[in-house]
Amino acid sequence: MSPHDAQHPSVEAFFHADTGTFSYVVHHAGSAVVIDPVLDYDAAAARTGTTSADQVAAFVRDRQLNVAWILETHAHADHLSAGNYLRDLLGAQLAIGRKIVGVQSYFKAVFDLGDEFTPDGNQFDRLLDENDALPAGDMIVHVMATPGHTEDGLTYLIGDTAFIGDTLFAPDIGTARCDFPGGDATLLYRSIQKILSLPPDTRIFLCHDYPPAGRTQVAESCIAAQRENNVHVGKDTAETDFVAMRRTRDAGLAAPRLILPALQVNIRGGRLPEPDEHGAVFLKLPLNRIGRNA
Repeated sequence: MSPHDAQHPSVEAFFHADTGTFSYVVHHAGSAVVIDPVLDYDAAAARTGTTSADQVAAFVRDRQLNVAWILETHAHADHLSAGNYLRDLLGAQLAIGRKIVGVQSYFKAVFDLGDEFTPDGNQFDRLLDENDALPAGDMIVHVMATPGHTEDGLTYLIGDTAFIGDTLFAPDIGTARCDFPGGDATLLYRSIQKILSLPPDTRIFLCHDYPPAGRTQVAESCIAAQRENNVHVGKDTAETDFVAMRRTRDAGLAAPRLILPALQVNIRGGRLPEPDEHGAVFLKLPLNRIGRNA
């Protein structure tokens, strides 16, 4: 297969060390899509920044790429999205799974958002469904629903690449947690089986890596390695065994460090809340609503 074939696009990975998150620019023949961009956030000072997103933008500009889409694999709980920032900066459209509306409805209640926030997905340019296809120059982005970690989870298939969001991690790490609202270990297992049934030459790109001591982070995996070596689902692990493991493991996990600021921003498509009459922007910290004792 030619390295210049739209079925074998170039992929540039950007690793956000503070949150263990990968963002991607997928490009071919001057056209591109950006997947899961990160807005920097200093939790102690409650300050946002765009250094990481600007690195993505600089790559796009240096190569004179036309970005058609900013794509979110789901409403992230571990980092703030730079989707809105890059949409405006690069003149792209912002898209996420249609089931974001359920996530929005849940967290509108958690954060006691008023009439200024409507949980209907209007914060995004497009809401995506299973089997949707998005043009990006000669590339076509095919949409595959992969819920379980969250109800709105999507995988994006672009030629021989798959951007799988929070489903599988590197084989030595395993799989994503399922204890968020709308999460379901059975659904995640079945979504993972959909991913593992893709053609064997499919390149799998991860949303996160949390490498143990002794190795650096890895952005890419492959179907064969996941089938054989994934510590949670490898070697034909049965659904019942996976679900029992995942539920037991999730019951002992602490809430993600940035879940409260992240969800307030991410259900808005990466926008910050509207400023008050003095120009100040505030995030809320609802007490005792998130985590094991909620």
